[in-house]
Amino acid sequence: MTATSWLDLPADHPFGIHHLPYGVFSTADDPHRRVGVRIGDLVLDLSRAAASAGYAAGSAWSAPSLNPFLGQGSSAWAAGRAWLTEVLCDAAYRSVIERHLLPLDAVTLHLPIEVGDYVDYYASAHHASNVGKIFRPDSPALPVNWKHLPIGYHGRSGTVVVTGTDYHRPCGQRKGPQDPAPVYGPSVRLDIEAELGFVVGAGTELGERISVDEAAEHLFGVVVLNDWSARDLQAWEYVPLGPYLGKSFCTSISAWVTPMAALAEAKVALPRQADDPQVLDYLTSAAGDGAFGLDVHVEVAVNGTVVSRPEYRDMYWSPAQMLAHMTVNGASVRTGDLFGSGTISGEEKDTRGSFLELSWSGTEPITLADGSQRTFLEDGDTVTLRAVAPGPHGAVIGLGECTGTVLAAR
Repeated sequence: MTATSWLDLPADHPFGIHHLPYGVFSTADDPHRRVGVRIGDLVLDLSRAAASAGYAAGSAWSAPSLNPFLGQGSSAWAAGRAWLTEVLCDAAYRSVIERHLLPLDAVTLHLPIEVGDYVDYYASAHHASNVGKIFRPDSPALPVNWKHLPIGYHGRSGTVVVTGTDYHRPCGQRKGPQDPAPVYGPSVRLDIEAELGFVVGAGTELGERISVDEAAEHLFGVVVLNDWSARDLQAWEYVPLGPYLGKSFCTSISAWVTPMAALAEAKVALPRQADDPQVLDYLTSAAGDGAFGLDVHVEVAVNGTVVSRPEYRDMYWSPAQMLAHMTVNGASVRTGDLFGSGTISGEEKDTRGSFLELSWSGTEPITLADGSQRTFLEDGDTVTLRAVAPGPHGAVIGLGECTGTVLAAR
């Protein structure tokens, strides 16, 4: 039976009682940043609501980030979610809770976590194959190791920003195939990567490993993520050690963190073929259900024109496998660590999650609603990523949006 809130929200509201995502906000009257939960088109001021209702554990929500709450571990996350569901569904709490509800348009949203380390993966077989064909036309599309382990790179946590943050076009070295020598200047092949990001809650000690089946105790939630990419800088620098300045200048995430607990109905089997290699034991689930995909539908819009609709269910590697691989060498994780899924791309052109693929490295321009064409991003372009997933009893989970505008290079 579906829980019903005394707020009387529509059953199909993407931020209904079945969702309850966390964020960090402030108001004009009170600039102190604190944790809130979105319910419908309202934000519940959590620490103050908890104090009014006598929920002592809610004191962690007075912090200017989610990190203190995340660090309490999965039992605290479950207890907090259960308390929220109770007070928003039981009318006996209405008089206590209602005065701490704020209109969404009356709050300013901030980066929800203090990002510890940031890792970005490469988990779409379609994206990896397309990139291989473009960047390495004389080699196999997929590297020989790709179906044996989740490939990733370390990013720059200090340049992770919340949705709505604009950024300047990056500068760096680039060298085209016909150029006699590298040159310095603004990127001329600025791109996006439509991804999901996964937020780590409870951390580990150095030397400790997280198995696929233990991942649920450490994975708190999901954000929509845009891994902005300068393809010309990337192509020149990435051999032999991988991405660096072509990726490190900006990564955008949505303001709301959807708890993994809200995505129970979105779990799907990973796509596998009969002739795929058997992965090593540490990447398998002893319980049988630890390595799963997610039925998340993503939308990519440029200046209001939808140019792609990637499907996350096409991703080859599970977030649990990514976390297991990240720690198998004994590397520790910290509360607030973030890892991206890598570009979400499908087999069809309109499901590709980057301009590199959509325009096939600039050879097939995309036409926007105003008649203008793009191969890569121009100054002034605004990119918005949105994502939804199935919830219980036919409900919809809205993961919010992730947007940013390209400013001219400094």
